[in-house]
Amino acid sequence: MATLKITQIKSRIGATAQQCKNLDALGLHKINQTVSHSDSAIIKGMVTRVKHLVKVEEVAEVAAKKVTKKEAAAVEAPVAEVAEAPAKKAPAKKAPAKKADAAEKAPAKKPAAKKVTKTKKEE
Repeated sequence: MATLKITQIKSRIGATAQQCKNLDALGLHKINQTVSHSDSAIIKGMVTRVKHLVKVEEVAEVAAKKVTKKEAAAVEAPVAEVAEAPAKKAPAKKAPAKKADAAEKAPAKKPAAKKVTKTKKEE
């Protein structure tokens, strides 16, 4: 399958909410930002909705090159070393502090005293 190279060429200012969501789903957030996606019906549908904001180029995939035995051995050797390394244990977690201890240490608050005001009739 081919790959699509999608570049945002215009601002999303003034675009509808659905068009902005399509740009976000494609991974485009800034002008001149480029992303690559596989050529599928879903991606083509999103691009169609925002075709006035983006530029699309089709890129052919490069065939995989043949790997020599020496290159394959060089790649496999580090993988084997990693697999043999012992796993490290995660550090122990601290026990959560008890709320009862904190309540005992803190003094109890007294309720605020109400101000007594006299009305003009009481004076």
